[in-house]
Amino acid sequence: MVKAVVGANWGDEGKGKITDMLAREADIIVRFQGGANAGHTIVNDYGKFALHTLPSGVFYGHTTSIIGNGVALDVPRLFAEVQSVVEKGVPMPKILVSDRAQMVMSYHKNFDAYEEERLGGKSFGSTKSGIAPFYSDKYAKIGFQVSELFDEELLKEKVVRVAEQKNVLLEHLYHKPLINPDELYNELMEYKKMVEPYVANVSLFLHEALKEGKTILLEGQLGSMKDPDHGIYPMVTSSSTLAGYGAIGAGIPPYEIKQIVTVCKAYSSAVGAGAFVSEIFGDEADELRRRGGDGGEFGATTGRPRRMGWFDCVASKYGCRMQGATDVAFTVLDVLGYLDEIPVCVGYEIDGEVTKEFPVTHLLEKAKPVYKVLPGWKEDIRGIKKYEDLPENCRKYIEFIEKEIEYPITMISNGPGRDDIIYRNK
Repeated sequence: MVKAVVGANWGDEGKGKITDMLAREADIIVRFQGGANAGHTIVNDYGKFALHTLPSGVFYGHTTSIIGNGVALDVPRLFAEVQSVVEKGVPMPKILVSDRAQMVMSYHKNFDAYEEERLGGKSFGSTKSGIAPFYSDKYAKIGFQVSELFDEELLKEKVVRVAEQKNVLLEHLYHKPLINPDELYNELMEYKKMVEPYVANVSLFLHEALKEGKTILLEGQLGSMKDPDHGIYPMVTSSSTLAGYGAIGAGIPPYEIKQIVTVCKAYSSAVGAGAFVSEIFGDEADELRRRGGDGGEFGATTGRPRRMGWFDCVASKYGCRMQGATDVAFTVLDVLGYLDEIPVCVGYEIDGEVTKEFPVTHLLEKAKPVYKVLPGWKEDIRGIKKYEDLPENCRKYIEFIEKEIEYPITMISNGPGRDDIIYRNK
């Protein structure tokens, strides 16, 4: 049985917590795309963690954590992360790294920073983790696959070829120091030393696991709005954030994915540039940001203050549709308990017309939110375990949103801890 946990919106929806929770019943957790450019914040018995590359199931002794072939593998970051969780008393996780994963090189991070600097005011708001240059190279077929670390002749020839190509840009476009092929080779040998004990034929391992009836959890990074095809292009990430890509990024058949838990926040937040229709500003945004998440709405990777907004039914319905949601996990609901009334974006006004369907980017830039204001519940809902014990206005808020997005809300998170969850049968 394969389940996917993915985001409906701009990322930061609370997927880490939901994955951590579902990992209890899972045997294997797979990261299938993205790199160390976004983080998952997890609060459990060991403490509070911000994971960037490791799957969120590493806290359970019975699970195997896999870095799939679709991931942008930053080898030093991965091993620094393993060390940091072990230092906090977490048992050494069982980790497998796909021999078909490709590696983020130090020059990818440099190119990321140089390009943002060159673009100035027109930059993409990158986290400068090397993600766009990495995926560009992967598709231009000049990336380094983990399997290539074990062919020294091939590597010696390839580092010269890659350095030659990159140095043209470094010299003439960015006016920055050039890449030395010998240093590049040494960097790759360092990575080989770190990663060698974990390298595996992951798709074969998963094939055998499926035959044995094991439960596999696919963990996505970011959300639907950041997908390069279906998101707010060009203010998107560089790998597909959709559950459908999980089959490719992990190496399993698409028909094996039986449950797609799509995570939605009870309000909106976003990091990075791009259209964000229900965005709020000033004191209203500051208050929500301060109360939001666990310790405030600041990026798990960058520490940047997140952009805040009210719940967006148009974006969320679209996000769930693109993911193929079978279940919606509704997170950080407890945060809204301070509000007398809560606006919900139910439509976009574009050129005088109101639509409930999510548009392409150039129309999205013109969209103005159409709000419906719902009464707040004005109480703390942390600790509540049963849906019927939630305040009436809180249940009405959930049911109103469920009707608007047209996908079933089956899990409600009302606090940061692993057990702050309400299951709702539909």
